[in-house]
Amino acid sequence: MSDRRGLLLVNTGNGKGKSTAAFGTAFRAIGQGLRVSVLQFIKGKWKTGELEAAARIGLEMAAMGKGFTWESKNLEEDKALMREAWIVASEKILSGQYDLIILDELNYVLGYGYIPVDEVVRCLQARPPHVHVVLTGRNAPEEIISIADCVTEMREIKHPYRNGIPAQKGIDF
Repeated sequence: MSDRRGLLLVNTGNGKGKSTAAFGTAFRAIGQGLRVSVLQFIKGKWKTGELEAAARIGLEMAAMGKGFTWESKNLEEDKALMREAWIVASEKILSGQYDLIILDELNYVLGYGYIPVDEVVRCLQARPPHVHVVLTGRNAPEEIISIADCVTEMREIKHPYRNGIPAQKGIDF
């Protein structure tokens, strides 16, 4: 088991923790000296703890969207931003300059049909052999799951939102 190669990891499901797990992977990779880049496709308007932490530790991280699409006042603009984000992401993936690239919330974008799944699959399959990629978001498409090395489904058992407790600073954002 000495075959070292870039893995495709997918964090999906309805439960909490998909992005959090990806950021844990980024933290681990940075600790091992790997070059890491994080692109967030939807979480664009919140001032999140992960963006603040990334700046403090020198993690390359970009929030590419304008926020949650279901709150959008201009869906066509959001779609265009996501397509632009995909162009940036695919260039980073194919460049070979990074050891780990996290595409946070990309599964949502694929599920909404804003970026063709087959285009993403082709890019992921063409990536340099050392490049690890993590995709997060609910409802990962079957085409992505089928090419992934590791798929983790987060399952909600209990969630504070269900009891009227809002998102908590430092825990949820």
